[in-house]
Amino acid sequence: MNKLFYPAVFHKAEEGGFWISFPDFPECLTEGDDMQEAYEMAVEALGLVLTGRAEEKEEIPKPTEVDQISVDDGVLVIVEFDMMEYQRKHNSRAVKKTLSIPEWLNDAAIKAGVNFSQVLQEALMEKVK
Repeated sequence: MNKLFYPAVFHKAEEGGFWISFPDFPECLTEGDDMQEAYEMAVEALGLVLTGRAEEKEEIPKPTEVDQISVDDGVLVIVEFDMMEYQRKHNSRAVKKTLSIPEWLNDAAIKAGVNFSQVLQEALMEKVK
């Protein structure tokens, strides 16, 4: 569940710019002064609702098929949300881990000046891609 794609409806706002709604998340609304800002705000709003539901252990619905969405006076836009990137950006608090490695490997790594935390982080990021 790293990258998710959800349909959004971009509506022209009377005062200029856009307001955005998500058919799969009625509680999720946002706005932007132009198309770029509106899209960026849509990604952020979608991220808040998805991570909020995940934290609360609530169901995350499958995206509605685009041919089942009525856009009325708006334009259908698919919004991409990268859960891993969002977590990296918003939840990078360090967590202490205890692990065991062979003594010879520990000695060799210390002698080579290896940063254990950095190596573990890089390896874990590669593993969870």
